[in-house]
Amino acid sequence: MMKFRFRRQGNDPHREKIKQDLFAFNKTVEHGFPNQPSALAYDPKLQLMAIGTKSGAIKIYGAPAVEMTGLHKDTAAVTQIHFLHGQGRILSLLDDNTIHLWEIIQRENRSHLVEVHSFTLPGRPGIESTSATRVTVMLLNLSCDLLAVGTEGGGVHFLELPSLTLLNKSLFQDEIMQSVPDKYKCGKSLGPVESLQEHPKDSDKILIGYSRGLVVLWDLNSRHIDNVFLGKQQLESLVWERSGNSFVSSHSDGGYMVWAVSSSNRCTHDPVSSTIPYGPFPCKAVNKILWRTTESGAPLVLFSGGMPRASYGDRHCLTILQDHNHVTLDFTSRVIDFFTIHCTDRDQVEFDDPSALVVLLEEELVVIDLQMAGWPTVPAPYLAPLHSSAITCSCHISNVPPKLWERVINAGQQQCPLQNFENWPICGGKNLAPDPKQKELLLTGHEDGTVRFWDASGVSLKPLYKLGTANIFQTDCDHNDSLTQAGEEEWPPFRKVGCFDPYSDDPRLGIQKISLCKYSGKMVVAGTAGQVIVMVLGDEKSDHMIDVATVDLLQDREGFTWKGHDRLPPKSGSVVFAPGFQPVVLVQCMPPAAVTAVTLNAEWNLIAFGTSHGFGLFDYHRRSPVLARCTLHPNDSLAMEGPLSRVKSLKKSLRQSFRRIRKSRVSGKKRAVVNSPTCKVQEANAHLAEHDAEVTPVQRRIEPRSVDDSLSGVVRCLCFADTFLRDGTHHGPTMWAGTNSGSVYAYALDVPSQEKFSEQSVEALLGKEIQLMHRAPVVSIAVLDGRGNPLPEPYEVSRDLAKAPDMQGSHSVLIISEEQFKVFMLPKVNAKTKFKLTAHEGCRVRKVALSNFTSVTSEDYSENTLVCLTNLGDIHVFSVPALRPQVRYDCIRKEDISGIASCVFTKTGQGFYLISPSEYERFSLSARVITEPLCQVDVERPHDLSEHSSSSMTVPTQANGTHKTQAEGKSVEAEGLLEEMRSALSSPVLDSPNSSADINLDTTGELTMEDVKDYLMSVDEAENNFRNISEEDGRPPGILIS
Repeated sequence: MMKFRFRRQGNDPHREKIKQDLFAFNKTVEHGFPNQPSALAYDPKLQLMAIGTKSGAIKIYGAPAVEMTGLHKDTAAVTQIHFLHGQGRILSLLDDNTIHLWEIIQRENRSHLVEVHSFTLPGRPGIESTSATRVTVMLLNLSCDLLAVGTEGGGVHFLELPSLTLLNKSLFQDEIMQSVPDKYKCGKSLGPVESLQEHPKDSDKILIGYSRGLVVLWDLNSRHIDNVFLGKQQLESLVWERSGNSFVSSHSDGGYMVWAVSSSNRCTHDPVSSTIPYGPFPCKAVNKILWRTTESGAPLVLFSGGMPRASYGDRHCLTILQDHNHVTLDFTSRVIDFFTIHCTDRDQVEFDDPSALVVLLEEELVVIDLQMAGWPTVPAPYLAPLHSSAITCSCHISNVPPKLWERVINAGQQQCPLQNFENWPICGGKNLAPDPKQKELLLTGHEDGTVRFWDASGVSLKPLYKLGTANIFQTDCDHNDSLTQAGEEEWPPFRKVGCFDPYSDDPRLGIQKISLCKYSGKMVVAGTAGQVIVMVLGDEKSDHMIDVATVDLLQDREGFTWKGHDRLPPKSGSVVFAPGFQPVVLVQCMPPAAVTAVTLNAEWNLIAFGTSHGFGLFDYHRRSPVLARCTLHPNDSLAMEGPLSRVKSLKKSLRQSFRRIRKSRVSGKKRAVVNSPTCKVQEANAHLAEHDAEVTPVQRRIEPRSVDDSLSGVVRCLCFADTFLRDGTHHGPTMWAGTNSGSVYAYALDVPSQEKFSEQSVEALLGKEIQLMHRAPVVSIAVLDGRGNPLPEPYEVSRDLAKAPDMQGSHSVLIISEEQFKVFMLPKVNAKTKFKLTAHEGCRVRKVALSNFTSVTSEDYSENTLVCLTNLGDIHVFSVPALRPQVRYDCIRKEDISGIASCVFTKTGQGFYLISPSEYERFSLSARVITEPLCQVDVERPHDLSEHSSSSMTVPTQANGTHKTQAEGKSVEAEGLLEEMRSALSSPVLDSPNSSADINLDTTGELTMEDVKDYLMSVDEAENNFRNISEEDGRPPGILIS
């Protein structure tokens, strides 16, 4: 049968305008904690905090939802950042020895961070090498018009601000050495400049500390040394006491010294006091120290490091000392930097009186309240460490009902009573964004068996509630942390602080799949060891036993032996559960393989779950299994190896190698007899294939996959639907399952009415069994009503929250495999429309979702679409049910496999994916629904440099450097869409995605015949179908077969 294709003569301007009003690609905000932080700064006047990262990003945070991001042009680590207080300017020092000046500017009624200047310190020709001019420390004076820069060569250079102009005031070591006693010189260099500190009372004097231990007080105006302090220990940091009469130095031996500054004694040999807090045994260096005065009299001393090298040298600690109070904060990751929030007005207030301590760690941000007794931690409204335990899965809930939202909030408040973000000390800037119209939840499953609930309604991702599942199992962990702490010596007085804990007690606890019914408050959580837990939201504390049921998915099939991990043994007896989601039923799949798919229908009291061995259906109301189906192929022995197997990886690599060899042989030109009839057929095939490639570059032919592929029985997707499966007049509950081998199973369910749930059991009858011709893994299944709209969720229609689906017209099922989308009419399962997503060789579907896009110009106009992410990192949007390509955007780098695997779409055209273990990138495909920072910071600065450097003002990028504006998105759309639209088969009249009547992207010759087994049809229907199949077999085959 010949295949016909049509080419569009031109685009419909009206349709193009509609698409512009519907679709626009923007990367909007990054949720979570910055990956690999390397620098920290704070502006006490604007109350803003800045964090620099090793990837060259600068992120500014103020009040919740006040966020700005800047990205350096070169991907070099940010080693230091400093605010020009009150001016909205930031100085950054990079690992490549360049200094950059940034400004917060107002554009389009919002604040942005842009770079306005950069500077590289030149060396003295023939005297200083490149390493000698490498910047080690920077100091901004109080008036913010002078920058002092210390180098590895021991020199101090001065730059005028904000122009970053080098002044002729440089100070070198030879000048300093002239004022040092001969006994101290000993022919040794002073080493790099380790610290620069401005005198708190006299801005013309600065304290210069050298690595060797020498500290000098330098007068800028007279270029004269006022005081010399002959330290003998390697210097780490310096800090002034508020009055300026003394300063404190910290050293590499784990101690700190207090030095008195006196005009009468120019050369000081010994400090006033010297302390090694954790001596006398050798200690690690005190990296940084702060000395804050208080009205109560005793100073507050804070320092990082200094732990005993032999006993606790591997601990990451920060010590707080005040009088007899001594606390050693014990963190689980390295301390990057810290600062205190205190009074900086030296003229009006006599004491520092710090109110809070902010500690930037490698994996989280910790804030300590220094005013309350006991110095408790302050919960953060943003910068939450998403990866406190590694994220294993995620789920997004749109338009959360107010009742469920309040119950989740209450459960979180009872879990953490002190979770009040009103006391957050970093509160600069104004959030101009309107309140979100609807509440959104982001659920993340973690390796330690927890599920965390996040408020994803706005720019700040706020923690709401944490659900644990480990307490219902008997795990190998002994939970003796408290005993260990009690048994340890009282010295040092450790206190565990922070929530980052990368170690899991048992890897079997890991959460793999989550399904939540937002209307009934019921949730299903499935894990790595085949555990499927049904939970119900409770407002009160509960003490009850959990019902346990076991479902054998192998169905006594012979020849298969599970070689993986054991199941998690459940606890016997009753368990106490806090308010929140409380387990009621535990369904254990056997063998205990990781759950690969799960779905919940609370209206029918049913859950479905699947593993690499098969799928099951369970009635959690009657606590009874309904169905268990094994999907293993006889060659699926690798499915019994478990998640970690060297044999499996070796076999996989060998199999892929043989496939490549086989492909290369098949693709090579075969010799044939010139006059043979098969030769002419092959030539015609080749000619048509070349012609087809030229006309439709979007699609290519798909090679059938082998039946012998291992893990072909993995269940990839499950769904419930009320549709027509038995015949075209009677609809009812159904369950659909798709596997890795391209098999789709459809079951007709007999669900009793709500009054008879306890009396009658649910029955399942296999209705259809579909085998896709190309055996590609089935990624998703969705049933569409008579109008081509997705079916509503359970309870939506009964509670008047959604329109009732069209049950008059013919329903259809959309089956999405890794290689193509296909729409089948129900109940006969006749193929109607398909689209092969093969724009490039090797393109595979990774993530899909049905989303609704509302026009930016009219709230009444919306379209249902299919959103698809491929293994190449690009996103395609198709109309439903016509499967017409609308737009295409580049979103994720194809090398970022973890980012692609972690992507989750929302129902309103947004999405999230992990750009690092601790950060979600949020993006929007909708022109209307965009969640992005809309904030304003009021600044006053004497010279506005941004007006004179418009060339350097670019649209701020996200920290990963892949931000695209709406205009850029349209250009991408214009490039890829022209060819797609031209090659797509339709007419201008049927250009709208909603006009789906009789639209086929391919003719019937292109619609491959799938193997469909109907177990519900009558004898007459079977005879008719057999007659039709016989007629099809008698026809001559087409020349080109896909």
